[in-house]
Amino acid sequence: MLNTGNFFTLSDFPHAEIFPLNDFVWSALNSLKEYMNSLSYPVLYRSGLIQEGVPLTQTVVLYEDAFLEAASLEITYGDTTKGKLSVCREGRELAGATVIMAGSVFMGRQIRLGRGVLVESGAMIKSPAIIGDQTEVRQGAYLRGYCLTGKGCVLGHTTEIKHSIFLDNAKAGHFAYLGDSILGENTNLGAGTKFANLRFLPGNVTIRTEEGLIDTGRRKLGAILGDETQTGCNSVTNPGTIIGKNSFLMPNATAKAGYHPPKTIIR
Repeated sequence: MLNTGNFFTLSDFPHAEIFPLNDFVWSALNSLKEYMNSLSYPVLYRSGLIQEGVPLTQTVVLYEDAFLEAASLEITYGDTTKGKLSVCREGRELAGATVIMAGSVFMGRQIRLGRGVLVESGAMIKSPAIIGDQTEVRQGAYLRGYCLTGKGCVLGHTTEIKHSIFLDNAKAGHFAYLGDSILGENTNLGAGTKFANLRFLPGNVTIRTEEGLIDTGRRKLGAILGDETQTGCNSVTNPGTIIGKNSFLMPNATAKAGYHPPKTIIR
């Protein structure tokens, strides 16, 4: 019931190995730090165009492992998640080019940006962070470390994210908070969604099921949303909220901690 395979489609996710299919769905969070620390990362600061901890003074383009000044390029800011971000040089498209806008800030050495990514002005990305292809990091997004995304994701305006995983096409577009959480494929958070991840009382987060309580072994655990699940604006989840596939958390609603089966409507 609470196994990973019942919540997510992982066939195309580039980091599927972090998800044991026959283990509890939150098990990937237990190994996230070790997994991300074990990977190699390119050096963002080698060109001198990006300086650690300093807001970019000009827009920079990353293309085939080289950093280019954007002033000599033509950039079309289409829908990033649909591959409509376009960079051209002398009439030739630089396929897969990533755009890092002036005013964004990077901290740490473990940061990887995929192809066709857009990082908007005012975003702050702390390492470790892996941003998948065609993902949009919007203005004011705050990535606090151990953020792992697939392709086509949205890390939204004034959205704070720490120690969390976004599967392909997961979107948290506006004013959200995610801590120690997982968004399944094609999930979408309404504006102002908040995932609480720490109990008021001491002790591990437990999951309420029909068979009784399950100790997750985790002091912090936010929410886990199965594929195709959506939340409405200003919704809130309690620590340890597990929602199955194709479910809805309605606007202004608060989801109780525990397991909610697939196709549930939480009001």
